[in-house]
Amino acid sequence: MNKVILLGNAGTDPTIRYVEKRPVASFRMATTERQRTLANGTVVPERTEWHNIVMWDRNAELAEKYIRKGTRLLIEGKLRYRVWEDRNTIKHDVTEIYADSIELLR
Repeated sequence: MNKVILLGNAGTDPTIRYVEKRPVASFRMATTERQRTLANGTVVPERTEWHNIVMWDRNAELAEKYIRKGTRLLIEGKLRYRVWEDRNTIKHDVTEIYADSIELLR
């Protein structure tokens, strides 16, 4: 099973593009693990992770209309890994979350 659930904030406004007339939205999202203290007294500091979010079709349209930097979101989707090559033939690895469902939170 390939399932990801993220609760966090949009780090950027979505960018919209069209692939064969299908809308695709992409943006960065931040999730934060709070600081905690382990049983032995060790303090684990707060940690923020950044995720690349990709939305297609209706979800992309919703993202374009409602999501802005700072919007609190609950996203469920799939983890995808891909490799792409730029104009200088340098290979880049990217991990993305392909969103199946989104909820705008307050």
